[in-house]
Amino acid sequence: MVSRYSRPEMVKIWSDENKYRRWLEIELLVCEAQTKIGIIPKGVIERIKNKISFDPERILEIEKITKHDLVAFLKNISENIEADSRFLHLGLTSSDIKDTALSLNLRDALEIIIKDLNDLIKVLKEKAIKHKYDLMIGRTHGIHAEPITFGVKIANWAFEMDRNRKRIINAKDEISYCKISGAVGNIF
Repeated sequence: MVSRYSRPEMVKIWSDENKYRRWLEIELLVCEAQTKIGIIPKGVIERIKNKISFDPERILEIEKITKHDLVAFLKNISENIEADSRFLHLGLTSSDIKDTALSLNLRDALEIIIKDLNDLIKVLKEKAIKHKYDLMIGRTHGIHAEPITFGVKIANWAFEMDRNRKRIINAKDEISYCKISGAVGNIF
């Protein structure tokens, strides 16, 4: 993402640093779930959490060798937790981690967009009321037709943006469902 063409909040969401943070969050949540059902021994997750970290530059170095971003990430975080690294990514595939992280990032990005749409709709409603008596030419098929008010024109934009906002909220809700299932759906 070219930061000069984006907003700081979006740049942060789509940064490599945040991508690795998400991956780590998901890996740890799966370890916690696996601990609860007895796949990982008790106490391991606490040791892992106390030692685990990642280094984006080191991940890129490793990726040059592995040619796989998630494998490079796993190798980097394993460097700090030594023997307990065998419990990371247990039964998982890259898609379990990457697709889930993508869904979470999309959800967060859509939250920003929805907030902005709410602000836009509010401004459009205010402008529609302000210009409710201001006449203008209505158009049909790109040519002049009957007179309308500029307020009606803006109100139509507000209604359209509200419909779009609802679609985006629906998309955010749908993308918020994630799965962790392993290569053939049998992780647990």
